[in-house]
Amino acid sequence: MTDAPPETTIFPMPRAAGHPFDPAPELARRSKEEPISRVRLWDGTTPWLVTAYEDVRAVLADPRVGVDVAEPGFPHTNAVSKARDARMKTLMQMDAPEHTAHRRLLTADFMVKKMEALRPRIQRVVDDLIDDLLAGPNPADLVEALALPVPSLVICELLGVPYADRAFFQRVAGELVMDEGDPARALAAGEELNAYLEALVAAKSADPGEDVLSRLAVEQYGTGAMTLREIATMGQLLLVAGHDTTANMIALGTAALLANPGQLAAVRDGDPALVANAVEELLRYLSITHTEARRVAREDLEIGGRLIRKGEGIVVVKSTANRDPSAFPDPDVLDVRRRVRHHVAFGYGVHQCLGQPLARVELQVVYGTLYRRIPTLALATPPEELEFKQQAVFYGVRELPVTW
Repeated sequence: MTDAPPETTIFPMPRAAGHPFDPAPELARRSKEEPISRVRLWDGTTPWLVTAYEDVRAVLADPRVGVDVAEPGFPHTNAVSKARDARMKTLMQMDAPEHTAHRRLLTADFMVKKMEALRPRIQRVVDDLIDDLLAGPNPADLVEALALPVPSLVICELLGVPYADRAFFQRVAGELVMDEGDPARALAAGEELNAYLEALVAAKSADPGEDVLSRLAVEQYGTGAMTLREIATMGQLLLVAGHDTTANMIALGTAALLANPGQLAAVRDGDPALVANAVEELLRYLSITHTEARRVAREDLEIGGRLIRKGEGIVVVKSTANRDPSAFPDPDVLDVRRRVRHHVAFGYGVHQCLGQPLARVELQVVYGTLYRRIPTLALATPPEELEFKQQAVFYGVRELPVTW
């Protein structure tokens, strides 16, 4: 077991302009040549960079690795993420047993069977939005017309957040998921959203509905088990991640398919099983969690022949793990027919994405409907003119101009 000298600052980094769907070139090089190495971050810290599929899964599943941002050595991506993490403790920043207890409060709300029961409602939402798209101006921005409204509507209904307030929460969510700019702005946005959700939960405790926040208001706040702030913080994570991740996947996945006409045709003409398979392949191929998973060693451990000591930070790169040829032959090829359910786009281990059953249903409905209903869908601008979210927590396109 050997250590390695720190490298120059490379993380986070932009994806290549000519290959916007691929991992950053330097990360891809590291994955091939030195799957576990050191990297120097913005604040001078030197965490381990873990890029290979088996090593990534080993780190994410190891109970000796923690997510507590208050631990010395935790690798903060930049000043914005450090400030945000210090003020907003969610499931993503909790270790067991706290994580176990909080996650258990939400598990039933996102069970596969319950999410499947939402499929007809999601289908109506998608069809209505496509009707509006076809009746509106051509070209149109698919982000604004479809990618953002679908998950926003669904997560609002699930949580019990008024969709009429979407302009507000999308604005503050936009501040929260950007990893650049002024940390004070991110903190102010988080406080704005928390105050909004605290007031909403308080109102629901007096007049509950059939939604997640109402249940938490009655069962947790009403019994003194959780404070308004704790429930609001939980709701903030669900609201922001619940619409921003899927919105980015809808738009970015469409862009990737439009760049691969044969794959687009397969999805357009495929049965539900092929569409579901295409969702998994697009999740693998795109890996939209841009800042990757950050961890800290709580004990000494060995990963891939390297000794990682207690207190050392770890950056786990899912985008390169999902392009590892040992797990996915010809990984840089988009193939919607390949079997890739073992990808790590949703993470791995106890912290894997709670909302993945919902995301899968939403993406299956959108991909299975949009290209069938609009078979002539095409980019309305040259691909090289698309603007990608290089400095955001979740990678995607800012706009996707389309025509038909």
